[in-house]
Amino acid sequence: MLIAFLAACASTSTQSSTGEFIDDSVITTKVKALLAADNLLKSFQVGVETYKGTVQLSGFVGSKEAVQKAEQIARSVQGVKAVRNDLIVK
Repeated sequence: MLIAFLAACASTSTQSSTGEFIDDSVITTKVKALLAADNLLKSFQVGVETYKGTVQLSGFVGSKEAVQKAEQIARSVQGVKAVRNDLIVK
């Protein structure tokens, strides 16, 4: 009986807790809002996803400066642990 209880409490490293999911959602929302407010980036559609504090940026922008600015903005948000910048200059 105890073994069954302990097995039910085990979690995997690929699952995130409800708290982590909410934190990730807040981070994503903040990054998207800051990108949309930035004069250099607001005309581009930058995809933002967050998993366990790691923000992934994707999409196309007009310059290397825009790539760097988007990463800088993402890193400025509280709770961001890392940024994976997959933006492409078109």
